[in-house]
Amino acid sequence: MNTILIITDNDTDAKLLHDVLTQANEDAFNIEWVKHLSSGLERLRAGAVDAILVDLSLPDSQGIATLDKLFAVSSQIPIIPLCTTNNEMLTAEMMQRGVQAYLSKEHLDSNLVPQSLRNIILRKAAEALLYIEKRRTEITLSFISDAVIYTDVAGKVSFMNAAAEGLTGWSRNEAQGHHINEIMRLIDDETRQLVDNPVEWIVRRGKSLTLTDANTHLIRRDGRKAVVGVSAALVHDNAGRSIGSVIVFHGITAIQVMAAKMAYLAQHDTLTNLPNRMLLNDRITQAIAMAKRRGTHLALLFLDLDNFKHINDTLGHGVGDKLLQSIAKRLCDSVRGSDTVSRLGGDEFVIVVMQDKHAQDAALTAEKLLTALAAPHLIAGHTLHVTTSIGISIFPTDGEDAEALIKSADIAMYHAKEKGRNNYQFFKDEMNTRTAERLAIEGYLRDALERNEFILHYQPKVNLETGMITGAEALLRWLHPEWGLVMPERFVQIAEDSGLIIPIGRWVLREACMQAKRWEETGLRLDSIAVNISAVEFRLKDFANSVYTILNETGLNPQRLQLEITESILMRDVESSITILHQLKTIGVKLVIDDFGTGCSSVNYLHQFSIDTLKIAPAFVQEIGHDNGNNGVIVSAVIAMGASLKQHVTAEGVEKWEQLAFLKVQHCEEGQGYFFSRPIVAEQFAQLLITGLSDRNRVS
Repeated sequence: MNTILIITDNDTDAKLLHDVLTQANEDAFNIEWVKHLSSGLERLRAGAVDAILVDLSLPDSQGIATLDKLFAVSSQIPIIPLCTTNNEMLTAEMMQRGVQAYLSKEHLDSNLVPQSLRNIILRKAAEALLYIEKRRTEITLSFISDAVIYTDVAGKVSFMNAAAEGLTGWSRNEAQGHHINEIMRLIDDETRQLVDNPVEWIVRRGKSLTLTDANTHLIRRDGRKAVVGVSAALVHDNAGRSIGSVIVFHGITAIQVMAAKMAYLAQHDTLTNLPNRMLLNDRITQAIAMAKRRGTHLALLFLDLDNFKHINDTLGHGVGDKLLQSIAKRLCDSVRGSDTVSRLGGDEFVIVVMQDKHAQDAALTAEKLLTALAAPHLIAGHTLHVTTSIGISIFPTDGEDAEALIKSADIAMYHAKEKGRNNYQFFKDEMNTRTAERLAIEGYLRDALERNEFILHYQPKVNLETGMITGAEALLRWLHPEWGLVMPERFVQIAEDSGLIIPIGRWVLREACMQAKRWEETGLRLDSIAVNISAVEFRLKDFANSVYTILNETGLNPQRLQLEITESILMRDVESSITILHQLKTIGVKLVIDDFGTGCSSVNYLHQFSIDTLKIAPAFVQEIGHDNGNNGVIVSAVIAMGASLKQHVTAEGVEKWEQLAFLKVQHCEEGQGYFFSRPIVAEQFAQLLITGLSDRNRVS
């Protein structure tokens, strides 16, 4: 029984397809029907679907973009669009993307539909088996020591394995389509005459060939010679017709070459070709010995990419691997030839910096690395922004062997992450204490949700013209049974690194929505309730769906929910951010760029992000009134930008009367900060809604 997934919001089309498929005389179809692309994608991830019938006009996706999203999830399943027959341009685009057939909406009730669908499923299954068999053969050939070349009947190369690449000096891609005479020149070393090419020999005689003469030499691409033994045979199709040839050959140095290759692979990372942990330990040991002889320092830099996992999760490991290769190249370009750049695995790199007489030399190297990695990476059509956190240990102060130096640098790297990421930190002895505390916090966090130890405080947002409270920002606090009230600065970063921020973040969103709904039901209505979203949550594939589910569960109007996302998160992968923000806008929630002014986004991106509110970073607001040359220039610029883009502007971090007065003169709509109120518990906030702001804090 074949499972058919129908994705269309057209009830008539769905019924026609259901009727014609269920009435088929032969094998029955199991039919499932969803109305939204998002529901279809979710169903596909569960597996066991044999074909997809999809309307290219859906409530949450239109046109070719629908196919792109489906192919990204289910490239091996037949995707059959439901189309009208008069759109030739659309048909051409579909075929370019790999669509092999489509169904005309005018003929969905045709009795030919079941048979066509069966044929498509069978053809796709056959293609999949053929591909698997081809890959199995290629992989097998790649791991044997003998060199293998396939040609077509005209003698043009169609495949060669790694051993053949090594012996001939040609790469597979370069050799593709070239005649075997160019790739495999054979001479008799005694007569200096060219030997008949094996392909021409077997084609002419119609039988296999074996050359074992020690005088037969292969002329490599670089002109060097290698003694080889050669065998060749014709390849026939089912009808017995010659369709090509296979050549198998080996050199007397094949064993030595393979041994050298295996030794290299044992000491290098296969993705980046950088030294791996084994070779790194050896390099550190050598560097320590050299530092001792010369009386110099040795610095170890431990790099961990910030939020790299989200790139793999959202764009796939193929893009992630290309990004790692790009990063590896930049790291190598940023250090001296005497230094060692290695990859430990995943998104971790270690750099050994030689001959440093001063610790400051390591700091200069770290700053250079941060600058190099901060530039955007163009990978597979995506503009990716990635930063790194760097920990630095120094020999002999922070360790006297490789293991100790790596451990110290690793600890310092975690402190760099706690300092906000995209920075470097030198190891200090007191960091060991902080590391132990970090492990303790992570352990307690795992049970904190079950023990109901989290609470929310709420800070009002105030209309600067009327002085009325317009909204609230929900702020997470941890009421630990032993430590008391723990502020987020102490545990949120650890929650993000461990993945615990996902269940915690969903609890915060649900609790904030429930609280806003409770206030509404008691007559205390707010225009908005704001929730901060971490990078880990934002990059989850089902983030928009989880927001939609929570709003449905709590009954809160989506228009009253504000999601605050920092500018740096959005700029990390602009294309992906635009997609996610569009999904959220479809739900109806309001979107806020938090800490605006710190993430280097352009006006063009602000248009594409479909943002409702710009929230000025507190650091800029607190510069107002200071004699530092800025005196609110950035704040004024952001307010003016928001007005020109028709976006709401909120100033965060208002603490003084001078700041408030400045914001009012600049016509900033909304403010938030200690000047009005510190974050308070829900009961206190409800009372504040009843009484309003105190006379001291009134802004009118």
